[in-house]
Amino acid sequence: MISLIIQVIFSFLATAAFAIITNVPRKSLVYCGLAGVAGWVLYWGCLQLGGNAALGSLLGSLGVAYASHVFSRWLKMPVTIFNIPGMVPLVPGGLAYQAVRNLVVGTYQEAVTAAVQAVMIAGAIALGLVLSEVFNHNIRNFKVKREAILKLRIKERKTKKKFPLQ
Repeated sequence: MISLIIQVIFSFLATAAFAIITNVPRKSLVYCGLAGVAGWVLYWGCLQLGGNAALGSLLGSLGVAYASHVFSRWLKMPVTIFNIPGMVPLVPGGLAYQAVRNLVVGTYQEAVTAAVQAVMIAGAIALGLVLSEVFNHNIRNFKVKREAILKLRIKERKTKKKFPLQ
């Protein structure tokens, strides 16, 4: 339990600090931190349940994207304000460092392993963002089409009431 609290605190701080560096609006700092926490908790939970880092990163990026979408609609701000800082805890910087370090030291097998893992995690993060955007786009289109169909049906009912014999 204490480990989870520490994970949440530091993911919030890392995300909020990056949000400050990238000059997001002041009123969105807490929500940026919460988006980062959502992604990190999903990532960490996946690892605790035996999943690998790529799957955890995919789930984490989906969580960040969903939280960003909710916060952007609620605060009427662009999604990228929450997306970009929210992804910071998921970025495989340590793995990329290890890959380069092992390459310089000469342990090429370990360098390749770390580089492949870093690329897989980065790809999973990108895939999560793309999937989330596709889902959000499809849901928006479905709502727009549903509203258009409902308006058309209401219009047809009104014309039938005015001209019942047609």
